[in-house]
Amino acid sequence: MQRPDVAGFYDPRTCSIQYVVSDPRTRKCAIVDPVLDFDEKSGSTATHNADRLLDFVRSQDLDLQWILDTHPHADHFSAASYLKSRTGAPTAIGARIVDVQKLWAGIYNWPELPTDGSQWDRLFANGETFRIGDIDTRVLHSPGHTLASITYVAGDAAFVHDTIFMPDSGTARADFPGGSARALWASIQEILALDGETRVFVGHDYPDGREPRWESTVAEEKERNTHLTRYPSEEAFVAFRNERDGTLAMPKLILHALQVNINGGRLPEPEANGKRYLKFPIDALSGAAWG
Repeated sequence: MQRPDVAGFYDPRTCSIQYVVSDPRTRKCAIVDPVLDFDEKSGSTATHNADRLLDFVRSQDLDLQWILDTHPHADHFSAASYLKSRTGAPTAIGARIVDVQKLWAGIYNWPELPTDGSQWDRLFANGETFRIGDIDTRVLHSPGHTLASITYVAGDAAFVHDTIFMPDSGTARADFPGGSARALWASIQEILALDGETRVFVGHDYPDGREPRWESTVAEEKERNTHLTRYPSEEAFVAFRNERDGTLAMPKLILHALQVNINGGRLPEPEANGKRYLKFPIDALSGAAWG
């Protein structure tokens, strides 16, 4: 299999991992799941994470070809719009983003939001292929965590977002609006059907007494993933996932982040006083565990 170079960048505020994926021959690259910094206490934004990615691209003499998101994130703002403004590189996400847009446009009472995915330059359908330099890249629709989640399989590297984590952390939750533990199980099985030597790059890591890690392999996930080995059948996994998710508080930024991320990472337009405002629905996610 083709082997791209992969550099991971961990954001400790959100426990997110951002990636620069590059073709060592052509020096073309893609950025995957970039983070726009946001402090919910002060309402401040910053571009430290995104600028770190750009600095790396420049330092390695890479040519940015794509800005890719795996799904509309619930725990951080996407820096896709910012990076496009700085580089002109096209943005992309899974085609089912339109379903998430329609769902959350209702939650936010946002009839003006375009729900056709036009905020991105490219919407990838399941099975669609493209290239990062000369690296053949395939898109797998991987719903469960969200309706629109996708996996990018670039050569021997699979970017699996919030589907499976490092083996000692298990699997992602599936209780967000539009989520499904059964769909998550099916998505995981498709990922585990990849070649065992396929490198697996996760979207988050929640280290408990160890340094953050973000790379495993399909074989390692099959052999050691704590959720998949303890609950090896679909019914057992779905029951476990549903029970566990019922105890989890919502991410602290979910209502902040989704209104940005379903709009391609664009912050709200300034109002008459020149300031931007987020809209925060009350009791929109009633029934969720309190944190």
